[in-house]
Amino acid sequence: MNWLILICAGLLEVVWAVGLKYTEGFSKPVPSFFVVVAMAASIYLLSIAVRTLPLGTAYAIWVGVGMLGVVILGVLLFNESLSLIKVISLILVVIGMVDLSYPARFR
Repeated sequence: MNWLILICAGLLEVVWAVGLKYTEGFSKPVPSFFVVVAMAASIYLLSIAVRTLPLGTAYAIWVGVGMLGVVILGVLLFNESLSLIKVISLILVVIGMVDLSYPARFR
């Protein structure tokens, strides 16, 4: 269950990170509100997950899910470039996340 909570926390990290683009430096109240709520919810869910998951593993997965989501949405929503080196780097991040989570899942 805590793995699902951790993934949800990572997805909320994607929401607030992408949402930052829409706040225009927190000058727009409505997007700013949603970003702050997503930030708080993401960190809250992370805090629940680390009750039973190793801190380093949970944090790496949280950041990794967030980074992957933000890069993908950056390409899709904001026409950011996606080079071969970025794709290779993303694959390496996923491999690292799987490797970090493997021992923790099967203790």
